[in-house]
Amino acid sequence: MELFDSVLYGFSVSLEPFNLLACFVGVFIGTLIGVLPGIGSVATMSLLFPVTYAMSPTSSIIMMAGIYYGAMYGGSTTSILVNIPGEAASVVTCLDGHQMACQGRAGPALGIAAFGSFIAGTFSVVGIMLLGPPLASIALRFGPPEIFGLLILGFTMVTYLGGGSRLKSAAMAILGLFLGTIGLDPITATPRLTYGSITLMDGLGLVPMIMGLFGIAEVLLNIEKELKQEVFQTQIKGLFPNRQDWRDSAGAITRGSLLGFFLGILPGMGTIIPSFISYALERRLSKHPEKFGKGAIEGVAGPESANNSATGGSMIPLLTLGIPPNVVMAVLMGAFLIHGVQPGPLLIKEHPEIFWGVVTSMYVGNAMLLVLNLPLIGLWVQLLKVPYRILFPLILLLCVVGVYSLSVNIWDIVIMLVFGGVGYLMKKFEYEPVPLVLAFVLGRMVEESLRQSLVLSRGSLKILVTRPLAGAFLLAAFVLVLLPFVTPRIKGLLRTAEE
Repeated sequence: MELFDSVLYGFSVSLEPFNLLACFVGVFIGTLIGVLPGIGSVATMSLLFPVTYAMSPTSSIIMMAGIYYGAMYGGSTTSILVNIPGEAASVVTCLDGHQMACQGRAGPALGIAAFGSFIAGTFSVVGIMLLGPPLASIALRFGPPEIFGLLILGFTMVTYLGGGSRLKSAAMAILGLFLGTIGLDPITATPRLTYGSITLMDGLGLVPMIMGLFGIAEVLLNIEKELKQEVFQTQIKGLFPNRQDWRDSAGAITRGSLLGFFLGILPGMGTIIPSFISYALERRLSKHPEKFGKGAIEGVAGPESANNSATGGSMIPLLTLGIPPNVVMAVLMGAFLIHGVQPGPLLIKEHPEIFWGVVTSMYVGNAMLLVLNLPLIGLWVQLLKVPYRILFPLILLLCVVGVYSLSVNIWDIVIMLVFGGVGYLMKKFEYEPVPLVLAFVLGRMVEESLRQSLVLSRGSLKILVTRPLAGAFLLAAFVLVLLPFVTPRIKGLLRTAEE
């Protein structure tokens, strides 16, 4: 009964006129960003930080969250029609979605992507409602040692589960931790690595860093590639999937929703890995795996459901533990902190209007997206024809204006441009920026929790292993570190035994 009352209260908050408008603006911009290749939800959310200053905390978080899950919807449109993923999580959708479009079935592909996303998004919202409060109550028992262990486990999972070289991911995480130490010491307020700079006294800005690594770097890469967009020209009709499409897709949507939600909760997963795993699972379970890559509707329904469900799952660690599991949640955490709100175990008790308002707004936003996406597909097709040479100067201008307006400090623009160059080089040499950003955001929390633990234990590190939960988290992290070294040897022994 208490849950029902909380949900009703949440809807009363999310359906307030201004919050409803914020939700609509968020999902609309998110869809637009998802449709346009080479921009991304991270850079867009960072760009809109200054706009949120004039809004209430609830409205700003509702809008930011809307951009995130709205981008997942829009990314499928570009993947199906142009064969270019608007969002990284929509890469897998290109495989079968564009093939369906080439076969004259762009309508059902777009339709099943929209309906699957709505079903998965709804499931994830229900999951947050059911799991959020219990997890928050458990998290209240966490002290500094438990928080330290959980953060270390999160870092390890980011490097172990992230794409590309694990060694490179670890190097980026260490660099992020180092950059997080710039500024005033969190315990003694002593300046560290500031070199007398007033700008660095407050530490490196999260927004200039993200705008550089993701926004500027992406623009530079797209200019270098001379991105060409060939929009599929066939008339798009029959957006509503037929009965056979639904029969083929029902299992994929169900499995994608469950898989995406629970994987989204894990640190470092994001929305990309669940979509790939969902595609691999559907291909493995299919009676006709040879159809995949040639226009199988399950290859669209599963991954699209997984990436949308993962967006809801990733909200749980942020809202209940105060730990962002991916880079988008790190940006969202920045939006919380800007308004003086600390996400975590006490959020439901201290700011119930934010927690329940944001959660219920996700359901409202998913309904908006379903209504928006199907009628506006024709508009998105026209928008995709805008040449990138026109788009990129506008993106750069918005980046500069957005960063400067945060603190009216020209050095923030310099920081953004420096990280833009760094981000460009990182992508050229295949270094992932995600571990760097997550380590930067969580680095200070790791330092604070470690030093608080040492204060509690009078300098003894034993407290990190003698507390059961803290010890379990550190043990899990240690196992993950050993796995890459142990697994090949175990496989070798098994192969020898078989021979």
